[in-house]
Amino acid sequence: MPELTINAGVCGFVTVIRTSSEDTQTVSINFETTCPHAIKARGELTSVDAFAELFRKPHETAVYATLSKYLPHTACPLFSGFFKAIEAAAGLALPRDVSMVFTPV
Repeated sequence: MPELTINAGVCGFVTVIRTSSEDTQTVSINFETTCPHAIKARGELTSVDAFAELFRKPHETAVYATLSKYLPHTACPLFSGFFKAIEAAAGLALPRDVSMVFTPV
């Protein structure tokens, strides 16, 4: 079961996403978070069809629709984090770290 930890940045909230799939299509999602906004999505974001989620435009997905109801910031890394965790659980990508790093100029 892939586990993805997201440190959201200046807000200081941390979310740990655990995903699993027995058939490489239906992905079960469980997550813990310190974010008071994301926690509201917990009961709605429990399982998705990986192919339906990953081969559509972001705004057409259940992940985006659910998180958008609760997350107040469009730049929140949870949007992409959930997709990366789903992708790894379905075997559509290797579970590799991603990062965004600011470089002072």
